[in-house]
Amino acid sequence: MAILSDKDIKKYLEEGKIGIEPLLDEKQIQPSSVDMRLGDEFKVFKVIRKPYIDPKDEEDIASYMESTTVNEGEAFIIHPNEFALATTLEYVKVPDDLVARVEGRSSMGRLGVTMHVTAGFIDPGFEGKITLEISNIGAMPVALYPGQRVCQIVFETMTTPSEVPYGHPDRQSKYMGQTSPESSRVKLDYELKK
Repeated sequence: MAILSDKDIKKYLEEGKIGIEPLLDEKQIQPSSVDMRLGDEFKVFKVIRKPYIDPKDEEDIASYMESTTVNEGEAFIIHPNEFALATTLEYVKVPDDLVARVEGRSSMGRLGVTMHVTAGFIDPGFEGKITLEISNIGAMPVALYPGQRVCQIVFETMTTPSEVPYGHPDRQSKYMGQTSPESSRVKLDYELKK
């Protein structure tokens, strides 16, 4: 696999091979990635008196989450040891012959804020806003502003296009086309449906 350079990213965007909307300007395009901005919707865990989260019960998972929208100019405060879901402001389309990865920006990491826990990989064929799994592992609360550049997306070529990309009718694509933070849909995993 090879990582796309800024030159190739611009070419792929111009040709419509990859999609990132809205892209403010070329300042978002870095030498080997594209900076992604934070959306204005967040989901946080509520404290509920239940002994555990049951991954087979989608309604149970949703009951633990509370949605909030941050108004323009205001901040979402993430406290130490807190976890939140959010999305990128940008809607992304990945072609069948590329994969993408979400990486945190070092400026955010130096504040103790991570942008993904495990879901940093974006399958070929995916389209939608990218869900961010934000954690504050630092000692102080941190203000996060919608529209702020918080992570970056890296594109890599594959040896051949995927035969059954994300979103294909034969594939269970639980998050295809998402436009807001989505709670876990792990209940839909085939091994939990047994």
